[in-house]
Amino acid sequence: MRLVIARCSVDYAGRLSAHLPLATRLLMIKADGSLLVHSDGGSYKPLNWMSPPCTLTISEPSDEQREAGVSALWTVRHAKTDDLLVVSLYEVLHDSAHELGVDPGLQKDGVEAHLQKLLAEQIHLLGDGHRLVRREYMTAIGPVDILATDAAGRSVAVELKRRGDIDGVEQLTRYLELMNRDPRLAPVAGVFAAQEIKPQARTLAEDRGIRCVVLDYDAMRGIDDGIARLF
Repeated sequence: MRLVIARCSVDYAGRLSAHLPLATRLLMIKADGSLLVHSDGGSYKPLNWMSPPCTLTISEPSDEQREAGVSALWTVRHAKTDDLLVVSLYEVLHDSAHELGVDPGLQKDGVEAHLQKLLAEQIHLLGDGHRLVRREYMTAIGPVDILATDAAGRSVAVELKRRGDIDGVEQLTRYLELMNRDPRLAPVAGVFAAQEIKPQARTLAEDRGIRCVVLDYDAMRGIDDGIARLF
């Protein structure tokens, strides 16, 4: 992984256009080829990024750009689309590379991991006609718990939690933003599934077009305690 802290501006062009004015930011280049642009706020969400497969080209600025203070241009081009991410570097404050090795991945707690396994086996709980594509579908910013297709063959990304709160909805939103840039997957619908979903999380999810599904863990495990349930 290469980490660069620099004064830079960033321009994105593709399905949408975006501009980040000149500021000091962290540029993260991962071994999978992805590039992420971070600020010192906003938690772990990048300001902008380009997911693999993509290529990074470093070039000299034009005379006009050099006069404006630009020292180098990073152009990141997606291999399957016309999307471009152009980083104009004005001053590099730090530049280092680190070998992180193979990551074992996120180890979920027992109940949450078991929920994922059970839902993958009982994917019909999402609705008639749903089919499992795979568990732990990897993206440039982390694994989606379950990738499925609905009865019409459209992609569905599922985020699983024991207790669903706003952070979980935000996490799924980031996955959806990234996955919907991939023409092989788009359009991708979102499902937020949990044993319990807080009202604020449900409101946020529904406002963003994300469907909420409440899961009965005991029923999924085949346990019948004789108690009548609404779900």
